Amino acid sequence: MPEQDPDREVARRGGRSSAAPRFDVVGIGNALVDVIAHAGEDFIRANELVKGSMTLVDTDRALQLYRALGGAVEMSGGSAANTMCGIASLGGRAAYVGKVSTDDLGAVFGHDLRAVGVQFRPGRPDPEVPTGRCIIVVTPDAQRTMNTYLGVSSLLATSDVDAVTVADGAVLYMEGYLFDRTEAKAAFRYAAGVAHEHGRRVALTLSDSFCVDRHRDDFRALVRDEVDILFGNEDELTALYEVDDLDAAIEAVRRDCALAVITTGPQGCLVVTPEAVTHEPAEPVERVLDTTGAGDLFAAGFLYGFTRDLPLTECARIGSIAAAEVISHVGPRPLVELRTLLAPERRPEPRGAAT
Repeated sequence: MPEQDPDREVARRGGRSSAAPRFDVVGIGNALVDVIAHAGEDFIRANELVKGSMTLVDTDRALQLYRALGGAVEMSGGSAANTMCGIASLGGRAAYVGKVSTDDLGAVFGHDLRAVGVQFRPGRPDPEVPTGRCIIVVTPDAQRTMNTYLGVSSLLATSDVDAVTVADGAVLYMEGYLFDRTEAKAAFRYAAGVAHEHGRRVALTLSDSFCVDRHRDDFRALVRDEVDILFGNEDELTALYEVDDLDAAIEAVRRDCALAVITTGPQGCLVVTPEAVTHEPAEPVERVLDTTGAGDLFAAGFLYGFTRDLPLTECARIGSIAAAEVISHVGPRPLVELRTLLAPERRPEPRGAAT
């Protein structure tokens, strides 16, 4: 059993016990498709790209670059979607709520999730706004130049949230990258309310310190009012509480949240509860090739263990195993079935699983 009473926060919030969950984790986030192409320096110059950067672009620019690339590899992405794919790869049951359009990339996104066993619940499409995409140009020196178009994914609103699916998840996992618009903030609050009403847990990943800086007050209110499990790194947590010292941020989050998991890069992570702060080391990696998706897959491993009532230290260990796999190759999703990396004792049935 986790060191923390799993029903403590639900009881505090007035949630009621519900039927056994159909899903271990239900994710909500930006539904994006990664469009990856190899090109030379001449392409960078001709299209006036800032090499090695990530730039947000509008519809016209996204479509112009998409056409200019010609041949490219298309695969679904997005932070919370990566986490749901990690849950499925570990042998868990996952669903995802995100907004795509009825275009080719929207079809790619849905297909890729379903292909790995993640149930996809798309919101209502908008015929005027294309599916979001991250256009990634890889030059011969292995530099990745990214131009991100959020598209219809950023327009997710309360009406796009499938309440039945949220109620069917043991944990609701929400992606901070999606938190920019007022409508998305309302959707987060609505989904969290549905989850707690049915006795479920609510998790949030802060995603990026720049996201936190833009919406600090709203993030802090959400954490205080609705979040049972908070994921973030050192920069994100100190930004959330406007402090320079991680210890001060930890003391603050212990007052707001029943459980916080703070990743500290190669040093591993800190598992924070009101009672204790525990350091867990990272899984050794022979060679780090790409850190993209490390936090996403860590959260997948942690939540996989959490929904199986494993001790919090073991949840962190599984998170480290999942993160180590994804940083050992290029790309934000596992290339092997993560369940094969776990010893049998780390693969119990989820709590309340139907037989």
